[in-house]
Amino acid sequence: MNRTAMALIFKFLVTLAGAWIAFYVIGNADFTWVLVVALLGTVLNYLIGDLFVLPKFGNIIASIGDGALGALTAYIVSQIVYGFEPTATSLAVFAVLVAVSEYLFHIYLRNSKKVAP
Repeated sequence: MNRTAMALIFKFLVTLAGAWIAFYVIGNADFTWVLVVALLGTVLNYLIGDLFVLPKFGNIIASIGDGALGALTAYIVSQIVYGFEPTATSLAVFAVLVAVSEYLFHIYLRNSKKVAP
């Protein structure tokens, strides 16, 4: 498996951990929806944050955007799915956890010559 795929798997696992803390531990959501939010958040943050925003605007803007996009993704899922009801607190916690983890992930991407953002 190449390094980019490994980095994306790591990104998913970190996002899953943040979603688990925010929505399962704090929000008491079903783990299935935690998994869905983590998967969608990872894909969207990679496609929008890592490939578009990060190269054009830098790490801080991309990380803040990734956190906001993660929370927005969870909110949209909650509007579509009956039974997934994140609180404002759980959305804020998720946004902060995603933003911090993405900031560190972007540093790794920038320093690794073998991983494409």
